[in-house]
Amino acid sequence: MRFEDLEVWQRSARLSANIYKALRDLSDYGFKDQITRCSLSIPSNVAEGFERLSQKECLTFLSYAKGSCAELRTQILIGIEIGYIRPDIGKIWVKETREISSMLAGLIKTKKRFVKKQ
Repeated sequence: MRFEDLEVWQRSARLSANIYKALRDLSDYGFKDQITRCSLSIPSNVAEGFERLSQKECLTFLSYAKGSCAELRTQILIGIEIGYIRPDIGKIWVKETREISSMLAGLIKTKKRFVKKQ
């Protein structure tokens, strides 16, 4: 299976692109840099994990992706609180990060079962 075929990769890549577009004019470069980097980290780590040779390495990168998803959700919530992100958009993004995180958890669980069988 190619990582591009994974729904979790597709959704996280789309979310990252949406965040980049929505915040392109934000003048707080520190915040913008941090939130865009962690959003980009989610699909990037999924891709890197699926291109690794061992299942254990894949699990490591899926775990990084899940952690980045939690980091992104935190930054979205802070961005809403400080007025950088519109609440209506932020609410959608928070929901999406929760669903992506759940998908990653399921993928990790499936991969762990495969590792145990080896």
